Amino acid sequence: MKKSFSLTYQDEELLVVNKAPGVLSVPDRYDSQRFNLATKVDALFPGARPVHRLDRDTSGLLIFARTKEAFKHLSQQMERRLVEKEYLALLRGIPSAEGIIDKPLLRVDHTNRVIVNPAGKESKTEYTTRQTYGNITLVQVKLHTGRTHQIRVHFQSIGCPLLVDQTYGFAEAFYLSEVKPRYRTGKNQEERPLLDRVPLHAHSLRFMHPQTNQKLTIEAELPKDMRAVLNQLEKRYCNEID
Repeated sequence: MKKSFSLTYQDEELLVVNKAPGVLSVPDRYDSQRFNLATKVDALFPGARPVHRLDRDTSGLLIFARTKEAFKHLSQQMERRLVEKEYLALLRGIPSAEGIIDKPLLRVDHTNRVIVNPAGKESKTEYTTRQTYGNITLVQVKLHTGRTHQIRVHFQSIGCPLLVDQTYGFAEAFYLSEVKPRYRTGKNQEERPLLDRVPLHAHSLRFMHPQTNQKLTIEAELPKDMRAVLNQLEKRYCNEID
């Protein structure tokens, strides 16, 4: 199995790990034996507990508490929205240079789908455009709330779904042939996708250390698959990321 995480920060109170895409954050409710990051980290650092979670296909930063006191302190920061979370995402479409999407989200009964609905919970997503490549945009996203699938549904609601999103978008994968003129595969070969998961990466966390009360800022670079897409987009459109 590919490496499931890398350790970004460590002390006696907490860990911050950079989760690989395709890895569950916590045990599956229907299959407790399925590989997940919480069980893996606990085996390496006994007693470490995740304070929050990321969707399976989302990569990036997760906080684990190593003591009961740290877990309580960090959980309270999450509940009070004191933890600043920023993501990088690739969109299909061109939003405004910056904006706030403030639309309530509601989970559809007996499904894992979420929709914009006045009866839903308050949900707010702030974003800034980092770069555009033709009809594809790299955005930096700041979450003011942490609803299920919030980023995916909010951007879909303004006509800019994530570049790959089988549930809320229009594409199951992203291929080089979409942006490379005269692309050809070898004889009897099928083109392999550059990206076959939701291109969403939790790249930055800011929070108060539970013991020292000093503000910590932790960042994680983009994973290999998103870097590969950006590399090809830069070649095609001759732009650089800010």
